[in-house]
Amino acid sequence: MAAKINDLRSAIEYLKTIPGQYAETDVEVDPWGEVSAVYKYIGAGGTVVRPTKEGPMLVYNNVKGFPGRPVAIGVLASRKRVGYLLNHDPDRLGFLLADAVQRPINPVLTDEKNPPCQEVVYKATDPGFDIRKIIPTSTNTPVDGGSYITIGMAYAKDVETGEKDITIHRLCVHTEDEISMFFTPGARHIGAMREKAERLGKPLPISISIGVDPAIEIAAGFEPPTTPIGYDELSIAGAIRGEAVKMAKCLTVDAECIANAEYVIEGELIPDYYVREDRVKENGNAMPEFPGYVGPAAPKCPVLKVTAVTTRKDPIMQTCIGPSEEHRSMAGIPTEASILMMVEKAMPGRLVNCYTPPAGCGKYLVVLQFKKSQPSDEGRQRQAALLAFSAFAELKNVIVVDEDVDIFDMNDVLWAMQTRYQGDIDTIFIPGVRCHPLDPSERTDYNPMIRDTGITCKTIFDATVPFALKGHYGRAPFLELDPKKWVPDL
Repeated sequence: MAAKINDLRSAIEYLKTIPGQYAETDVEVDPWGEVSAVYKYIGAGGTVVRPTKEGPMLVYNNVKGFPGRPVAIGVLASRKRVGYLLNHDPDRLGFLLADAVQRPINPVLTDEKNPPCQEVVYKATDPGFDIRKIIPTSTNTPVDGGSYITIGMAYAKDVETGEKDITIHRLCVHTEDEISMFFTPGARHIGAMREKAERLGKPLPISISIGVDPAIEIAAGFEPPTTPIGYDELSIAGAIRGEAVKMAKCLTVDAECIANAEYVIEGELIPDYYVREDRVKENGNAMPEFPGYVGPAAPKCPVLKVTAVTTRKDPIMQTCIGPSEEHRSMAGIPTEASILMMVEKAMPGRLVNCYTPPAGCGKYLVVLQFKKSQPSDEGRQRQAALLAFSAFAELKNVIVVDEDVDIFDMNDVLWAMQTRYQGDIDTIFIPGVRCHPLDPSERTDYNPMIRDTGITCKTIFDATVPFALKGHYGRAPFLELDPKKWVPDL
């Protein structure tokens, strides 16, 4: 029977019933470095420095300086766990999301007078208001430029059209009522909304909802062209759950927030007001990002002026490690859905599946499982790779394999590259293409041939057997049987 999940609390309660998916500790933990350092060993995975591994999510019940305010980490730091939380086969999550994009259920305003997210209210006009004392934010490492909100759902609407969007941004806490907000240039719709409001001399009202239904966190990872401006990704979460996401009106700004969030930050992005991202420490650093390196602090970040913080009673803070498997889940699974949709429209039935492995950080690498059924399919595998680049602009490398290769086992993928790939004829270079500025190799001092930071050479690795030779590449045919007859406890 499918679990009924509609918020962070119901997600946690469900995971408690599944062996190996939940853990908690009452030992005091310091939010400045220890929250992430401990989880690095428990279950961070992703591109986190080794040793790390896949493990359970973890709740810290005793956070230094924040009595009674637990912190959850790693909720989505396992593809298997995402499958549990979305009630779906982990290997088919891309198909689930692709279907949800095409049958959206729009969010609705709740009719509750006191929605859960507003059970406790702190306003910036209250004496002693200080977000640093209300929200247990944390650092990933000792060299971070400040403490961060890493998994907040930013929700805003266009000041002219009213079109809405939800995305996840890097949010650094600076003062009692100021948070910097990092925008990847030209890549996020809320960034475009902010720029338009600034041109008009207006602030952009916004909410940041923290601790929500995991379906929302996954849906927020979609990007154009799959979800163009005007497409509210909350409707994808609604389709996944089969019911609309409930929203609430903010109390101090003209914006909406997720009604059952654990924490909500209300505020406005102020026009023509910028700060350096590392203003707290002035060390040139931001926080670790998905490629696995400490990100450089942005020299100029817009400022969110906080007007209120609202919470549930006994709220649960949620955080993640920047380069962890959790980030890959939120970025990579929507990418898989976008690629599946794009290729299926162009050449139905040929792309069997696709996977964004942890090594690719959820953005840079995808493995395509492609089926050639007739001579005219030869070459279409490379066309599918080109379509993948079109479906997700930040994709850097594509590996294409045949349908007999397990794309979720990188040993099998690399085996295909050793036996079905010749570098001089099966590598396709596409130089000079815009990708993502957080890749440290996409710099002019790394490669003087590129014109700007964030430009790369995109590459296709075609590890498929030429159709005319498929008969020579059958894998060793073992007997199909049930080993439990011999090893019952397997």
